Amino acid sequence: MADDRQDVSLKETPLSSIPELVSQMRESFRHKRRTLPAEFRVQQLLQLRAMIAENEGVILEALWKDLHREHQETTMIELNPVRGDLSLALSSIHKWMSPESVEKNLLHKFNSAYVQPEPYGVVLLMSPWNYPFLLCVQPLIGAIAAGNVCILKLSEIAVHTSNVLSDLLPKYLDEDCCRVITGGVEVGQEVLKQRFDYIYFTGNCSVGKIVMKAAAEHLTPVILELGGKSPCIVSDDANIEVAARRIIWGKCINAGQSCIAPDYVLCSLDTQERLVEACKRTIREFYGENPKESKDFGRIVSSRHYQRVVALLDASRDKVVFGGEVEESERYVSPTLITNVTGEDKIMTEEIFGPLLPFVIVQNTDEAIEFIADREKPLALYVFSEDRATLNRVNHLTSAGGVTHNDTFLHGSLPSLPFGGVGHSGYGAYHGKFSFDTFSHRKPVLSTSTVGILEGVNNIRYPPYSPEKMDDVDRLQGTSEGRSFWPSRTLRMLSLITKSAMGYTPHQQQQEEDTQ
Repeated sequence: MADDRQDVSLKETPLSSIPELVSQMRESFRHKRRTLPAEFRVQQLLQLRAMIAENEGVILEALWKDLHREHQETTMIELNPVRGDLSLALSSIHKWMSPESVEKNLLHKFNSAYVQPEPYGVVLLMSPWNYPFLLCVQPLIGAIAAGNVCILKLSEIAVHTSNVLSDLLPKYLDEDCCRVITGGVEVGQEVLKQRFDYIYFTGNCSVGKIVMKAAAEHLTPVILELGGKSPCIVSDDANIEVAARRIIWGKCINAGQSCIAPDYVLCSLDTQERLVEACKRTIREFYGENPKESKDFGRIVSSRHYQRVVALLDASRDKVVFGGEVEESERYVSPTLITNVTGEDKIMTEEIFGPLLPFVIVQNTDEAIEFIADREKPLALYVFSEDRATLNRVNHLTSAGGVTHNDTFLHGSLPSLPFGGVGHSGYGAYHGKFSFDTFSHRKPVLSTSTVGILEGVNNIRYPPYSPEKMDDVDRLQGTSEGRSFWPSRTLRMLSLITKSAMGYTPHQQQQEEDTQ
């Protein structure tokens, strides 16, 4: 495969225009307020749907040129999840925007209390190169549905896809709703100098720290979708043939360049022997005897990333039992199985982000759990076992952004589950309704009445204070620890309400109580 990007350059946003662009979007949100009505949000989401429908071929071809990814795979892992989130948002947006009633104690029985979602304002969405369409448009759906105005910083590495999106998005979305910025490191640095109301970033930990530091300058909240080394535990009782197919599929999708790809396998020596042979059969079944010739197997995105993956492979050459073929001119790295790896090997020191699958030997599930617990929390964790107790034990004794049992990847495809990391794998979550919630401030609202009957009851919280008043306050606030109203107290509360209804002022009520 020739490098299709040699004849194309990324359209770069002038550095000098970035502060003014951000300022325009802030003015748009503060003064035009066009993104607030549901009708406008729906219209923009429908435009996104039209953009995909009318330009699907162009989008698929751009992703092929960037990643050599087969169109069906791209449709399955990038376009369809976006379509799903669009359909959910369009069918649910009015419900999502509605005030949410909350429970009330006796003190607030006659008050109105609810949570009102409201947009943060100007949102920065920084998308990566490995899923340059999905991880641009999917968070954009949530940000638009929540009523924000958005600035997209597209990847400088997935050149074809970024150029297509920078052309299409302004044609379909209102400029008061969405603007696009493209460029390399200098452009990214200039963008991060600006003040935003919320920042979404997908990428690695190193850049995530830079984004977080820049956000801290303005006390801007962030959602960080990072990554890490996602382990895959395969117990001795696992269905080996099924495990092999699902692990290889999750590992080799997008040539291993997925933040939730299984990074390494933890299993016993006996299971390693059986699983490796099953994985060899699966690779041949999926991609033929020579995966390089398969239209279904992708390529590493750039020469720099190719060199990084090859360096990891070369450091473990003596442990390769299958694959290991590379071709620099095509940025090709074959599906590769590496056995008897230890925690100290170079390949275990960083996220692989390529089609290399190391196997680490452990004696049992408990040792696998300890191995995971001794490292940074991963974005995903996979467990293959036919024993429910084993699955539950791993669940309870490990921490990860998300977990899938007896499969890989799939927890990220269900919009009713939040997708996000924990610790070094990131924080915050999105997908489906969780995207709307992430890009919304949940504003609490309490509305009280000035009707005299209620003000009479409120007299118990006004000075002068007394033990009797405190006793009533405890009961009204639900902090009386099991004490119930004595009849006399009940009568006193009814008396307060009755006197208020008769026109007694709080001062008159207090005077009458003082004389009794």
